[in-house]
Amino acid sequence: MNSDTTEKQTATSEVEAQPTSKDEPVYDVHDKVDYDRAGAINAEKAELEMTVIEAVKAYPAASWWAFVISCTIIMESYCVFLMGQFIATDKFAEDFGVYSEVEKGYIIEASWQSAFQCSGPVGAFIGVFIAGPITSRIGYRWATIGGLMFLNAFIFVFYFGKNQGVLFASQILEGIPWGIFVANAPAYCSEIVPMRLRAPATQMLQMFWAIGSIIVGGITYHYQSKNDASSYRMPIALQWMFPTPLAILLFFAPESPWWLTRQGRLAEAEKSVARLGRASATDNPADAVAMMRRTIELEKTEKKPSLIELWKGTDCYRTLIVCGVYASQNLTGNLIANQAVYFFKQAGMDSNTAFALGLITSALQCIMVILSWVLTTYLGRRTIYVYGQLINCGFLIVLGIAASVGGGTAASNAQASLGLIVSVLFCLGPAPASWVIIGETSSVRLRPLTTGIGRGAYYIVNIPCIFLSSYLLNSDKWDLGGKSGYVWAATAFICTAMSWWWVPEMKDRSYREIDILFNRRVQARKWKKTVIDIQDDE
Repeated sequence: MNSDTTEKQTATSEVEAQPTSKDEPVYDVHDKVDYDRAGAINAEKAELEMTVIEAVKAYPAASWWAFVISCTIIMESYCVFLMGQFIATDKFAEDFGVYSEVEKGYIIEASWQSAFQCSGPVGAFIGVFIAGPITSRIGYRWATIGGLMFLNAFIFVFYFGKNQGVLFASQILEGIPWGIFVANAPAYCSEIVPMRLRAPATQMLQMFWAIGSIIVGGITYHYQSKNDASSYRMPIALQWMFPTPLAILLFFAPESPWWLTRQGRLAEAEKSVARLGRASATDNPADAVAMMRRTIELEKTEKKPSLIELWKGTDCYRTLIVCGVYASQNLTGNLIANQAVYFFKQAGMDSNTAFALGLITSALQCIMVILSWVLTTYLGRRTIYVYGQLINCGFLIVLGIAASVGGGTAASNAQASLGLIVSVLFCLGPAPASWVIIGETSSVRLRPLTTGIGRGAYYIVNIPCIFLSSYLLNSDKWDLGGKSGYVWAATAFICTAMSWWWVPEMKDRSYREIDILFNRRVQARKWKKTVIDIQDDE
């Protein structure tokens, strides 16, 4: 062991010897403490100079644990798409719907259709607000494990539900753990991987959203033709295959070293860093922890993190970006993606073809997310986010035109094809890029609270949009079909304009640099050309 390493460890030990409370983060309420600035700079330089391939090789464990926690998103995706599939399932409509003279069969009324689909987001809205305070106190691992155990219990309510009210209540209950998962996963992923892997690690969340829809698409495609309650009971029961295995895996996962450092648990933070990378990459975890402490010192305040603080100073700007990016997911084609099967049926497809096409759409979405890793890593977040939204806006207008030119097989096929294209392109640009932006924008100190409040904004917009989408598509209401593309094109254009003006490019930026750029109030469009010196502390 060399003398520099000995000095670093001695300095760390001196800090750890100070009396601390796990309930009160050291960097929020204690006086400023010294850290190894040279080690912090060296660790940041190493991340900046590391290539993507080198990062993958150096931090295989970090990539694995990001993969594991991203799997929690499958649960939300599964059930969101499950309700969309159930609405198009004949037996479910017979048991929980009404007879329609127009359709000459059973349908779920628009009011209940909207209620079923918004009940999960209502629960998740509650979940994201409790996720921040809980995670800030007990950490990402235990908050997520607790959510998984509660989800196991709430699935029972859904499975044994015999009427519309119980199904509605069960989805609200299931939504609460979803909120915890979706608030914690992007924050945890962005904190455990090196800078070069932040994009693919957080974009995995969108990939698992697509995987969830593939799983539910395959399951419902198999069961939807059955003439008994198993056509929807079995897909509900199969939700139980996820929570317990994931909880066991996460029990063995390392806690985020950034969270541990914020709590002043420096020795544990160093152990976590060592577990996340290869021995050759983490031969001196103290440097990595020093880098974290340097960034945390920039954000230091005498107050404990609070929701009120999110709306003050530059943190308000950062919170608004996260909220806006989350909310815009509902306004740039996502609703068509979530109701793909029902949309295809309304475009003239028979049930089997619609379910099969929905499954193909989900598979293509998964492929697009993987391709987006390359685009985001090399082109940047802002670029594919802004231009991806703009391209989707154009296809939504074309979708509306296709529905306006008349009926017939050609028009129906054109609408179905354009609906598929919009759904797939959404997963190539705006959707995966948004997860990266969400994970990087918030300050390290307020990250659990910011991601929670941001997802809350998603649900605030999502719930009325679900009602709007149902009324736009449903035959017993406005029955616009593909003409709904005009509505979503208008909202997509507004989102594109706002993101071009306010969303900065955070590619190749350390969290220290991101803090400094926000503190300097650099315009979003000038971030890419602004140089931050490695020695800057402000």
